[in-house]
Amino acid sequence: MIIYKCFSFDAAHFLPNVPAGHKCGRMHGHTYHLKVFVSGEIDPESCWFMDFSDLKAIVNPLIKRLDHHTLNEIDGLENPTSESLMVWIWEKLKPLLPALVKLELQETPGSGVIYEG
Repeated sequence: MIIYKCFSFDAAHFLPNVPAGHKCGRMHGHTYHLKVFVSGEIDPESCWFMDFSDLKAIVNPLIKRLDHHTLNEIDGLENPTSESLMVWIWEKLKPLLPALVKLELQETPGSGVIYEG
């Protein structure tokens, strides 16, 4: 069984390694939408794999670390592309959430990234 929970956060960033004049080289912000997918066996007594509130309790401290911050100022995110942000989130969550199987991050309504570790 795979379940997921959605989270959102607002953050600013700039991409220092883009060509001169590229619009993403300037400071700008996004409302990011993150889906966290976990997988496991359904418990026959509870009839669920994981309580969504337990999942939320694990992920929310990370969301609070990102929300309304400049991503470039966070250790390990000096070049915060969507891809590097996803690897960073995965590396923070996986030790706390061994059942993690996939992350989806939407940076804009039409673009995003999927990461499966």
